[in-house]
Amino acid sequence: MRNQILVGSRGSELAIAQASEVLKALRESAPHCNYRLVSIKTTGDKLAESRESMFEGKGVFTKEIEDSLLKGEVQMAIHSMKDLATELPPGLTIAAVPRRANHRDALISRSKEKLDRLPAGAAIGTSSPRRRTQLLAARSDLQVLEMRGNVDTRLRKLDSGNYDGIVLAAAGLMRLGLERRVTEFLSSKVMLPAIGQGAIAIEARQDDKETLQLVSRLEDKATRQAVEAERAFARKLGANCRTPIAAYARVEGGRFAMDGMVSSADGRMLLRSQLVSTNPKPERVGEELAESLLAKGAQFVLEAA
Repeated sequence: MRNQILVGSRGSELAIAQASEVLKALRESAPHCNYRLVSIKTTGDKLAESRESMFEGKGVFTKEIEDSLLKGEVQMAIHSMKDLATELPPGLTIAAVPRRANHRDALISRSKEKLDRLPAGAAIGTSSPRRRTQLLAARSDLQVLEMRGNVDTRLRKLDSGNYDGIVLAAAGLMRLGLERRVTEFLSSKVMLPAIGQGAIAIEARQDDKETLQLVSRLEDKATRQAVEAERAFARKLGANCRTPIAAYARVEGGRFAMDGMVSSADGRMLLRSQLVSTNPKPERVGEELAESLLAKGAQFVLEAA
């Protein structure tokens, strides 16, 4: 067995924090190996630095890391599940899915007022079409403004008075030790999360049996099943990172419970559906939920978006 494992990750503070979380678990479960983190700059990082407002699609935060994995330059890669394309490059697999962190989105407001108490016309910052549409569906009187940058940059912009509030993933804030900044964890009834939000994907080569066995110790079955259902939902709808869709699945008492949403860009057309299923195949559960939305006219809504 090799005694050094090279682990690829983005170099952002949040990416390093979640990678460190995985490495800590690996060192506890397999202390005989030496793990070294390799920081890799992705297309998404470069576009963010150049202030590009639109990304071309899923994979912009993972492609260079996956290329390095395929070349054998690293033995595993750690991603935010929500960044990972629903179709992986040939030769790669999601080797393990650790237990999911908080799946919700969080509102941070300067006034400390919750979403339903913010004044009419309050300016809320987000770069996510999914968040924008659901915010407008909940509060059509809000100004939802474009916002870019890492977590620290966004918090500085909020504190400087550029916005009345911002919405970020709760899991990221918690991994950075910033939970104290949260005004409100938004209910899934108001804000369904991104596909895989709060979950981490550990990716490896399909033929690297040694690494696959090593990381399998971190697998959480319930989280794996939930994100497989969500990813199948997105795949069935043909979604990319700019498509206003959302889903959240969980396994409860041997059954799947899953909520899904598609929306137009302005939030005026928003369809939601819920599914409870005893089907043991997570992918089929996600597909069934997508089919129920398509039956309601989701394709028309997505084309409008």
